[in-house]
Amino acid sequence: MAPHIFGCSQSHFHSNRQADKPRFASDSQFEDVLPPAFRYTDRRGEIALTFDDGPNPDVTPHVLDLLDHYSIHATFFLIGRFVRVCENLVREIAVRGHSVGNHTDSHPGLTLISQAQVSEELSRCQHSIATVTGTAPMWMRPPFGLYGPQLRGLVWGVGLRRVAMWSIICGDWRHQPTDALIQSLGNVGKSAGGGDIVVLHDGDHRTLRGDRWHILDVLEYWIPRWCDVGYEFIVLDQVGKTSSI
Repeated sequence: MAPHIFGCSQSHFHSNRQADKPRFASDSQFEDVLPPAFRYTDRRGEIALTFDDGPNPDVTPHVLDLLDHYSIHATFFLIGRFVRVCENLVREIAVRGHSVGNHTDSHPGLTLISQAQVSEELSRCQHSIATVTGTAPMWMRPPFGLYGPQLRGLVWGVGLRRVAMWSIICGDWRHQPTDALIQSLGNVGKSAGGGDIVVLHDGDHRTLRGDRWHILDVLEYWIPRWCDVGYEFIVLDQVGKTSSI
């Protein structure tokens, strides 16, 4: 696919990775204090593709073209500091009909910082996305899947309403053979709890132009197969219409 130019800054960003693998908060032990985290869509037969850690001016345009080819919409959880240097790309994501979510401003582990810092991370990202797209996100995803009871009030405070987790994650932030990544998505559509929320990474929170080209091979393998089965692709804004934090 021919490269697209969206006028992003050439700046590079770096930060320390705070965990190698996301972990899940309990759904039962803390259900009265934790904000409800959606791990499935409302119905089996649905797939919600979600992309984290962008926008990535190298990889995201190709993801958008591939999704367009199959007339699929997805949800992109964006990092605020990348949004501010890739405004045209962020507009393109929204214009093409995809949902945009809040993935904090700099991708810290939210359990490792103060409530004031969490609020600042969410509000800066929220403001950056709203300034570019004209619409403030309703969904957020905590970096590394880490969050605590303080998140319930803080998401409300910045205008967010829902927390997105996942049912399928393939570890594509680690470099591994494409065949292994493809195999790791083999259970999509088999979850008993509802339709799958699938996490992929079009960006790298440590650097603006992260090497995430391998996800294109994974998508090119699975999307036509999922389409042939008859799965319905949805964005997270279509999930949980009757539920909120």
